[in-house]
Amino acid sequence: MADSTALPVSLQDVEEAAGRVAPWVHTTPVLTSSTLDELSGRRLHFKAEIFQRGGSFKIRGACNSVFALPDDVAAHGVVAHSSGNHAAAVALAAKLRGIPAQVVVPKDTPAIKQAAIRTYGVEPILCEPTMEAREATCAAVQQQTGATFVPPFNSVLTIAGQGTIGLEFLQQVPELEAIIVPVSGGGMISGIAVAAKGIKPSIRIIAAEPAGRNDAADVAASKAAGQLVQLPKPATICDGLQARLGSLTWPIVQRLVDDVVTVSEEEVVAAMQLIMERMKVVVEPSGAAGVAAALSSQMRERHPGLGHVGVILCGGNVDFCSRTPDFWQRWLQPSPAAS
Repeated sequence: MADSTALPVSLQDVEEAAGRVAPWVHTTPVLTSSTLDELSGRRLHFKAEIFQRGGSFKIRGACNSVFALPDDVAAHGVVAHSSGNHAAAVALAAKLRGIPAQVVVPKDTPAIKQAAIRTYGVEPILCEPTMEAREATCAAVQQQTGATFVPPFNSVLTIAGQGTIGLEFLQQVPELEAIIVPVSGGGMISGIAVAAKGIKPSIRIIAAEPAGRNDAADVAASKAAGQLVQLPKPATICDGLQARLGSLTWPIVQRLVDDVVTVSEEEVVAAMQLIMERMKVVVEPSGAAGVAAALSSQMRERHPGLGHVGVILCGGNVDFCSRTPDFWQRWLQPSPAAS
């Protein structure tokens, strides 16, 4: 029997978010590549959130959250924590509204993401690289300032804002049969799933998840078990995909996400290189996870009949200069010749 329980976010929430964020976010382009089409055996359509304000999709949820605040609440400012992109997006959204912002990021956050936060007039508050430290530091700042917390993923406003990607994508490519979305906390994939399946129920939503060096793919494990599974933080180069599903995102993922494709570290970095060499665009590791999934044997085996497949390039904030040549050389291999 189908589960009739109402989900925490609706298509109407996403549509309202689209109207709220429209003045502040870009309608990002859809890219294609004959080389990647040939390698995948299907038509791939890449939603280029790498060209979004702030360099990632996060500004959508941040703007929806910040601009939904009543004026008297917004006057006290906002506070957020993240691995980098959400923090930068909240700083930018606050700047656009003209209110104060404070953001907490782990001390190992890539320098390029810390620099982006500073360009929006906010000095990042550094903490230990654990979710517990992020949450505790953020709570302390909130208590001291009276600022409103803007969650990175587990919030109706955040999820609905990210869901505007799905609305745009289907307007641009109505023939999409599936959308591959990188996943960790689940805010983006939840919003996209609500929007896309609300418009086109037959569409498949496929999560791309890094297993990490410690085989800690909790979304895949949760889907397989039919309940939320707690695993250690994944040891992965995908620094933006290390969060855990939340109380709002898990029910949506459980109900609306059709499959989870796990990808290795080697596949992610090979996808980064391939995108740079063949499409001439830069994606961060988290943003390349969807491409790695699209090219994987799991996709070929589980979804052989799909023709038009969307892939979310969710972020482009990669800091090559902070990595030594030896670091990248361990991963990079010659990519297939262009067709």
